[in-house]
Amino acid sequence: MFDFVRKHSKIMMGLMFLLIIPAFIVVGGSEGFRRFNEGGDTVATVAGKDIKQTDWDAAHRTQVQRVMASQPGIDPKVLDSAEARYATLENLVQERVLAAAADKSRLVTSDSRLARNLQEDPSIASLRKPDGSLDIERYRQLLAAQGMTPEMFEARVRSDLSQRQVVSGVIGTSFSSAAEADLALNALFEKREVQVSLFRSADFAAKVSPSDADLEAWYKDHAALFQAPEQATIEYVVLDLDAVKKSIVPNEQDLRTYYKENADRLAGKEERRASHILINAAKDASSDARKKARAKAEELLAQVKKTPASFAEVAKKNSQDTGSAANGGDLDYFGRGAMVKPFEDAAFALKKGDISDIVESDFGFHIIQLTDIRAPKQRSFEEMRPELETELKNQQAQSKFAEVAESFTNGVYEQADSLKPVAERLKLEVQTAPLSRTPAPGAKGVLANAKFLNAIFSSDSIEKKRNTEAIEIAANQLASGRITQYTAAHTRPFAEVKEQVRIQLVGARATEMAKKEGLEKLAAWKANPSTATLPAAVLVSRENTQQQPAKVVDAALRADASSLPAWTAADLGEQGYAVIKINKLVPRDAPVEAALKQGRDQYAQGWAGAESRAYYQLLKERFKVKINVAKPIAKIGVDAG
Repeated sequence: MFDFVRKHSKIMMGLMFLLIIPAFIVVGGSEGFRRFNEGGDTVATVAGKDIKQTDWDAAHRTQVQRVMASQPGIDPKVLDSAEARYATLENLVQERVLAAAADKSRLVTSDSRLARNLQEDPSIASLRKPDGSLDIERYRQLLAAQGMTPEMFEARVRSDLSQRQVVSGVIGTSFSSAAEADLALNALFEKREVQVSLFRSADFAAKVSPSDADLEAWYKDHAALFQAPEQATIEYVVLDLDAVKKSIVPNEQDLRTYYKENADRLAGKEERRASHILINAAKDASSDARKKARAKAEELLAQVKKTPASFAEVAKKNSQDTGSAANGGDLDYFGRGAMVKPFEDAAFALKKGDISDIVESDFGFHIIQLTDIRAPKQRSFEEMRPELETELKNQQAQSKFAEVAESFTNGVYEQADSLKPVAERLKLEVQTAPLSRTPAPGAKGVLANAKFLNAIFSSDSIEKKRNTEAIEIAANQLASGRITQYTAAHTRPFAEVKEQVRIQLVGARATEMAKKEGLEKLAAWKANPSTATLPAAVLVSRENTQQQPAKVVDAALRADASSLPAWTAADLGEQGYAVIKINKLVPRDAPVEAALKQGRDQYAQGWAGAESRAYYQLLKERFKVKINVAKPIAKIGVDAG
């Protein structure tokens, strides 16, 4: 199966030569949901099965929610960029490819393996009750917050585990020797003594004096650089949970019923006060030491069981918990989660005044006396009314949203020439904003949403000034907009951009002059090295660039140094040109043993990653992957203002 990978090892070695490639990561799939516009265009095909626009949208929503939850401060525009959306599509394709491969190879996940994986999940482990059983209601609530049922979540985990088996064979059999790792890493961290002569564009700018005719010619030849983007003034409305809440007024009976059903939960948590006697015994102590400590604890337990009133005095004299012994072992009030689990389970199982049996923890052996129970204060209905109204409104808004969303969706479509009717009916605000296809700096929410902008600037919206369809811009958030005024993209007049034209033309010609000068000097110095006028030599490496431009360092380290001194050059683009003389090679500093091992380990991980990606490319061919969406290309150009 892995012959393809093994036969191309030299190619992969070349790729690995300059950087350690990160390990292959399998990105799990997303449980999509289709609320509006079922289907849509086919954005990709895997193994003859289509991935629809709605699949892509749902996967991206889930990915955005995941990232926003883990990084609350992140700019939403970054997550909704064309690049981020395309990355989600690639991940979705990858999921489908691995699923197809798992299915073809009959790689299944057993119930026992699924259960073991779920038990190891920290977020699920935290939902366990004191008796070790899973709190099913909290489990359902956790998943519901992510738009999933337990069945959906477990199916996703099962699928992910099966998919991991597809690449585990490659990762598990990947091998790189220490010699291979050292060869690549030594080359990666090699140093070279160089002399660099920079021909900066800025130094040639004063020599460029373009005429008005030159400027006009440049303007005509580069008209695309001076485009004013299309602009629109729009009206838009947003339907979200907050808007739905405004129309909800819980009635008195509902509030009182909710109070009866939830008073205990809303009141707070029970706290307990206990004293204890601790005989220290570290969990890594010898067996004899622990036996001796337990025997001492049992002797003290018999003493306090016989005379419970002596507990505080016995604790003062014998407890090895220095923080509480002086207080007769008193630990004050504590709630669940404050103590280690064995201690907590025992304390919350006692009745007031009871003394426990020996309780073993990682600290040693405890004897616990429960001295008090403080139940949460039960607040009256009137005291809790504000909280009850808020919670009930939130719940009712969640339930009502689907109904209101349908009304919103139908309303913006049925009366497509105005947003006012639906806004008045649902008590929404009609807002206005200037807009272009690219979100303005600082834009947030609907005005930064790529799907909404695409709908606004669709041909139907521009030509007919109709409402867009209801666009889902986030979970429980819909928007519709319409253009009220539109200005098409156009080339700005020469008189308006003349100074920008001058700056660009001078810069371009200065760059040409710098490059020409650099090429001439390179040829002359190669032919007659004694005539070269070069600055002092510096020792550069990928770890220490000596403040040289990255392209200079890269060119110096890539150059053929089999015969020294050697000459090379680096085109620095708008910055100019560099001529480089390489005088000598300096081997990598001998790393300490720990660093050497770490480097070899990272190389091995990178190698496994390279083999995994190569195998994935083979799977893409095998399952005839076709992506119908063009990959976004980073825009390079001059801002025409």
